[in-house]
Amino acid sequence: MVGVNSSGAGDVVFRSRWRRALWGVVGITAACVLLAVLGLVLGGPVPLAAVGVLCLCLGLAALRSATAEVRADARGIHTRRRTTPWADVADLRVRVKTWPRGEESRHVLVAPRRGPARQLPLPVGWGGADQDFDRGLDALRALHRSHGNPESDHLVVVSQRTAGRGSVWSPVLCVLLLAGAGLTAWFVPRADVHQREWEAAVPCAASTPAEDRRECLTSIPAVIERIDEDGPKRGGVLYFADDRPLDRLRVSQEAAQEFRPGDEVELTAWRGEVMEIAGSRHVWREHVSPPGDLAAVSAGLALAAGYPAARMLTRRRGRRLPDDEVLPSALPFAAVLVGTGAWLLPLCYLHPTDLLGSATTIAWAAAGTAATLAMTAGAWRATRVRTPGGADAPAEQGEVFLRAHFLESTDYNPHGFGTHIALGGDEPPAVTPGPDRFAARTIPARRLTVGEVRRARGSDGDTVPRSWHIAELDDAGTPVRLAAAPADLTRVLRALEAAGTLEDASTTGPDR
Repeated sequence: MVGVNSSGAGDVVFRSRWRRALWGVVGITAACVLLAVLGLVLGGPVPLAAVGVLCLCLGLAALRSATAEVRADARGIHTRRRTTPWADVADLRVRVKTWPRGEESRHVLVAPRRGPARQLPLPVGWGGADQDFDRGLDALRALHRSHGNPESDHLVVVSQRTAGRGSVWSPVLCVLLLAGAGLTAWFVPRADVHQREWEAAVPCAASTPAEDRRECLTSIPAVIERIDEDGPKRGGVLYFADDRPLDRLRVSQEAAQEFRPGDEVELTAWRGEVMEIAGSRHVWREHVSPPGDLAAVSAGLALAAGYPAARMLTRRRGRRLPDDEVLPSALPFAAVLVGTGAWLLPLCYLHPTDLLGSATTIAWAAAGTAATLAMTAGAWRATRVRTPGGADAPAEQGEVFLRAHFLESTDYNPHGFGTHIALGGDEPPAVTPGPDRFAARTIPARRLTVGEVRRARGSDGDTVPRSWHIAELDDAGTPVRLAAAPADLTRVLRALEAAGTLEDASTTGPDR
């Protein structure tokens, strides 16, 4: 809920629009916690404790939302924890959060003149057209203009794509993946030794002492008494009539389906574990992880850690950009990781313990490393921050259709239908819904005046690719934005300027 007085720049109060429902959630969760505690006191099952903790967490979250309140007046912004005077506020911004299912929420950020920005608990907007949030934001900005000194009239929108919004999960994920890769690599030589010893094991002789039988293969007859199937993920369990050396054993689903109760089988034990079950219907063998599998998994985890590292690198390179400018995508580095995996994973799988043990593997690794370095150089160039207006554009030769579109709906771009701009030929520049002249709408170049050419910002939305630039145009007093790739935008602006000049000459010539 938002309260604004009639002056438009007076006191505003924000409360949760779901306040009553949240208090109901608090009451229900409190009752659930009490019931869980009472059940534990009376000797109920242990899972009641988990239920009580879950309800307690839900209740605390609902209580925090139900009691949240933000007030703003001539003195500043007031929350339950602090008051921020307008003189200390440099800017009011919008933070856009994207949730796992694609929903977006908008929050207000208070950027102080010194120190990091902090997020207000209210107002909160969901989706791109929440009028309550827009009215509340406008009221806060009006108070800031009246009683403070904003750094700029431009509304900064910070999202996951912009330079001002870092993610704590990227370094955490990178460290976890690298730790998993190191731990898996640590097991590779042990798995190699274990596999070699298993392949070299021979049946125990009759005269082998009992203490030495762990290192040789011992055959034990058994009879299957019962079989339980637990599904494809867990397989099944075989129960034996004689509990020597064991009474049950978990096997694969295929083995559980092939064996039958009453089957006489032979168990092969090695180092105190059953490694094989042989019967007339089926032979089951315990899976022994080969070192090649572990080496490939370790290399895959290390490569996977490269993507969050690439995102951190991209953000580091754009640290001097304004907070609302969109950063280049890290996908070119993802292509480098995929290309590296194409040669590294087979090498690790086939030569887990001797990657550089022969001339063949050395040449393989050297060629792959050279290819990775070349791809990395290309990705580094592709993710550089291009200066607006600095792209070279070839001269027009014939008719071309460039991917570009106006972000606002106009008479030549009704309902934002245009996806391309047609240039060249005998026709003036026109907006088209595809790479052809079907339904083309001529652009009134004489009405347009080019202003700033800039990189994409968070306020431009997610429809603009990260690498595109945006031209701020004036259409007879109406601001219009034109988005395109840097080189294509240069070509379009050059064509619009030429078309406007020719049209002006035709309208002011002696024949007119």
